[in-house]
Formats: sequence, structure tokens, C-alpha cells
Amino acid sequence: QVQLVESGGGLVQAGGSLRLSCAASGRTFSRYRMAWFRQAPGKEREFAAAISWSGGSTYYAGSVKGRFTISRDNAKNTVYLQMNSLKPEDTAIYYCAAQSGSGSYDRVYEYNYWGQGTQVTVSS
Repeated sequence: QVQLVESGGGLVQAGGSLRLSCAASGRTFSRYRMAWFRQAPGKEREFAAAISWSGGSTYYAGSVKGRFTISRDNAKNTVYLQMNSLKPEDTAIYYCAAQSGSGSYDRVYEYNYWGQGTQVTVSS
């Protein structure tokens, strides 16, 4: 069982930056692939970024590649999402997720555990 708690969301102007954090409980954090998804009002939840258990592999959606960076610190049971050059279309609730298997990294249904989400609002 893994519990995930996100933090770091807020209101920022276009072009600004935010750093999201996701703290995980449990001693097996390092065994999980971790990811960030986001959901804008009226839209489906979509993949943003993922990172392998070791941190050696990272994956990004095309819409965030080059602007967002996912990282993890297994000693602190924490995964991060550094978001730069933010755009109004990045406005969404951002969710942290953990995957115990080896399925697709960008599919909602492949992830076993989810946080409650943190709101990110980017003003124009």
C-alpha cells in the first residue's frame, strides 16, 4: 500500500515556474514507477511525465517536453515535477501516481495508487 500526498501547486503568471512535490509513504517507494498526470476542467485526465524506479529513465508528453522535468529522491520517498515556462493551458489539477507493474507509462489505468491532486493555475 502506498499513500501519495502532493504539494506545491498555486497561482502563477504565464512564463513562470512551479515545483510540485509528491511525498509517498511506505518502504517500497523505490520499486514503483512514478508519474504526474493532470486534468483540466471538462477534460479527461492526461499523462504529463513519468520516471522509472531508479530515475534512470524519464518520459514526457509532447505538450510539456522541454519545459517540465520529473525527478525522484528515493531516500526521501519523494518525486518532483519542475515546471518552467508555464502556459495558461497548463492550468489543471496535477496528480501524482505510482505503478507497481511494468505496463504503459502513459495510461491512467496502469497506475495503482493516486494522490488527491494539487491545483495549478496559470494566468495570462
